[in-house]
Order: sequence, then structure tokens, then C-alpha cells
Amino acid sequence: MDEHGGMRRIILMMSVSLDGFYEGPNRELDWHLVDEELHSHFNAEISAMGAFLDGRVTYELMAGFWPTADLDPSSTPVMAEFARIWRDMPKLVFSTTLERADWNATVVREFVVEDIMRLKAQPGGDLVVGGAKLAESFMRHDLIDEYRLYVHPVLLGRGHPLFQPSDAKLDLRLAETRTFGNGVVLLRYQRPRPSSPAPSSPATTSQTS
Repeated sequence: MDEHGGMRRIILMMSVSLDGFYEGPNRELDWHLVDEELHSHFNAEISAMGAFLDGRVTYELMAGFWPTADLDPSSTPVMAEFARIWRDMPKLVFSTTLERADWNATVVREFVVEDIMRLKAQPGGDLVVGGAKLAESFMRHDLIDEYRLYVHPVLLGRGHPLFQPSDAKLDLRLAETRTFGNGVVLLRYQRPRPSSPAPSSPATTSQTS
């Protein structure tokens, strides 16, 4: 995208607890507070993306529900909309074990930085990373341009942390905060790059319902 020096951005979008876990100790996600307002926000953000970059676990979790969710009479309109968005979105699934992937998905066997950079240089919308394990690989190579953390008002006490210990220190720039009516807070941070435009004041919005 021209506004980012001709390169697409790699964006990490993750829901986390206040104490930094992306899932409970037994992979629980039942603490996610996704109401209509937040789901509508997700749909608007995701629909503007160019592709999903998923790990195998995330892809299989999504592929187990969303391909036909819009046909389920119990699905809400925003769920049905997301099902269509997910189905149509190009997906790259990073996995050494997955035999094949359906629903507009391509299996990628190796994580190669040069291939990621070529992908960023292609035209189209930004690239969103799905899955904490895959995100760890992107973070190790400092490839994530924007962190969008949706902090849920819960302390899980234990679980799987989003950020693993690392020797690398990454300076970030706050781009936006947003409060949703259900108590979830979006913290959006950008990773400054040599070609990044000059920092502007963070846009801060607060919404309640």
C-alpha cells in the first residue's frame, strides 16, 4: 500500500486476557466477550485485509466452523457475514504436517523470510497473522508491523501467554485505543520502520453502549 512505503503490512490481531494469555491452560476461549458491536468491528477490519496467514491449529479451528456458519439458522447476521468473509479470503496455512487445505487456502511448508517479504511487496490489502505459535516466528524476525491487541476484562490466572521470553526489545508506537461497550479495549501499536511516516498523535476513541 502506498501510504506504507509501497509494502503491505503484517498485522497481528489477537484477543488476550488482562494477564496476557491468549487461551486458557486447556485451550479455553470461552472467556472471549464477542458481542455484536465487537463482531461487527472484526468484520469491518478483516474484510479490508488481503490474506490470512495462519498456523495449522488456527486454520483447523476456523475451518471446523466458519465455512457453513452462514447456513446455520442459529447464526446471527454478523456471524453469517464473517463466514462469507472468511471463506472468500485468501489464506496461507503454515504447516509441515497438513496434507491439504480447502476454502481458498494454500499450505506453506517452510517459513522463509524472503518469501514473506515478496508477499508483502505484492499489491492488495494488509496481511493478518492468526495463531500465537506462528506469530512467534514472525516476531522472532521482527516482521510484524502492527500489533492489535483486544484486551478482555478478565484475569485467567494461568494459560498460554501470547508473548514468550525473548532477548529482543521492540519499540512500538501507539496508533489508537478504543473501548468497546462490553469492556474490551483495543490497543493498536505500530512498529516504526526506517521508511515509516513521521509519528502523529494517537487517535483515541471511546465507545460505550
